[in-house]
Amino acid sequence: MGVRHVSTTMPTAAARARSVLATAWSCTVTTEIGKDDLVGAHSVTERGTVLLHPPEDSALAAALICAPRGEPSTLVEFADVAPVPVRDRVRTRVWLSGTLTASREHLVFEPTCVVLHDLHGRTGVDLEEFALADPDPLAHAESRLLTHLADAHPDAVEQLTRLIAADSLAGVVNVKPVAIDRHGLTLRLERVSSQADVRLPFHRPVEDLGQVTERMHALLTKARLLRRPVLRPVTPPES
Repeated sequence: MGVRHVSTTMPTAAARARSVLATAWSCTVTTEIGKDDLVGAHSVTERGTVLLHPPEDSALAAALICAPRGEPSTLVEFADVAPVPVRDRVRTRVWLSGTLTASREHLVFEPTCVVLHDLHGRTGVDLEEFALADPDPLAHAESRLLTHLADAHPDAVEQLTRLIAADSLAGVVNVKPVAIDRHGLTLRLERVSSQADVRLPFHRPVEDLGQVTERMHALLTKARLLRRPVLRPVTPPES
């Protein structure tokens, strides 16, 4: 019996959470006795354990001393920020609760609960799936891919709006690429007082960075073949 390949146009919640952890430069750590905002002071193991390297005078160090058995209940928050200038630039937040222990070189945070929060609400992430998931292959390149598309190819972004249903474009004053992953590109449609994201799936998931150009060309070719006008966002009237 042959292997059945299941196609998808969205990364799993576990993969999205691991991508956020892999690319975030900062995180907020909260214990019973305080909160620390750490910048450039964490790393993530292959199975999703977070290694923290806080300053010696931080609340985290005190929490380990004061907590019973040296394992304070801890909440770690990561924020995923869009690299292009759009409204509501925080695309996703990942909250992890768990326990914190000390090793010789760093603090070890083992998550016991993982929650993904985006525009669609909160989603609990299975711990085993979280441990086994890999970050998206485009996660580390996403920032430069999106900024290049927005800054150097605004005409291509306009062409891609042909792939969006006309009723979804009503009142839109600005369109920008807001996310890209192995399964597709997401455009942010901004109106005067609201916004919405529309996803344009690739015809086949990307396995590595070298395949992105072909997938984007395929989307653009599909858009140009449609007999639809290109959306040309208009500047909203001054109040």
